Amino acid sequence: MTPLMRMSLMRRASAVAAAVLFAAGVVSAQSTASNDASSSSSYSSSQSGLTQVAELALPDAPAPSASAASAGGASGGQYGGGEKHGLLHSWTFEAGGGFNAPISSSVTYGGQFTVGAGVNFNKYLAALIEYQFLDAKLPGYLIAEAGANGGYAHIWSLTIDPVIDLMPKAANDVYITGGGGFYRKVTSFTDPELTEYCYYFCEIGTTNAVVGHFSSNQGGINIGAGFQHRIGSMYGDSNTKLFVEARYLDVFSPAVTGSANGLGVTSVAADTKIIPVSVGVRF
Repeated sequence: MTPLMRMSLMRRASAVAAAVLFAAGVVSAQSTASNDASSSSSYSSSQSGLTQVAELALPDAPAPSASAASAGGASGGQYGGGEKHGLLHSWTFEAGGGFNAPISSSVTYGGQFTVGAGVNFNKYLAALIEYQFLDAKLPGYLIAEAGANGGYAHIWSLTIDPVIDLMPKAANDVYITGGGGFYRKVTSFTDPELTEYCYYFCEIGTTNAVVGHFSSNQGGINIGAGFQHRIGSMYGDSNTKLFVEARYLDVFSPAVTGSANGLGVTSVAADTKIIPVSVGVRF
């Protein structure tokens, strides 16, 4: 083979090799571009899927409606603004005690206490259910008739009593009250009896033991007035009040003429009239 032919063959082989290398480079570039595009598309698709999942998992919070907003505003205005028309403000409670002076001849002076709870209908009117317990000594003539050494009368009651406030906006005001309900009266006669007292050591003493009694259940009424002062208030807006009051109490107890458990015959007139005077707190 001549040198000229050899050179021609070598040139052709070089040209073919260059063409093959060029074609391989183009194919590789296209494959790389395709892979990049596929990766970008896959990443974009993945991001879109995550966004859709997030949208499904966390929906948008609904905007508050106008009625809810107005209700919230009204609620804030009612309680944040200091309005006092809640449930607790509607309730009222009281506790007090003192002494009682007799009008009837069947009892003498004694002590008493009262507790009550009820509802404030408005600033002028309230109604309470009251429990009252009165303790009074018996007069000497009754004790002597029975042949006992001592005695007392216990009266407890459960009544409904309205309270009318005459000056509800004043720090110092007056009110009237009254009502009625159920009364139970127990009249007891006592004699001293020997009793053994034991603490660190024992000793013999005496105590007044009930040796006879009679009782009655009946209705009764009361009416009275009082003065009260609102604590911590210059404009009458406090719920806590100190009060002092006096009432006229009439217990419709029946007349009694007879013997209490074998004691002497006693005579007690009908009705028991007392004036309880109380000091207490109402809120």
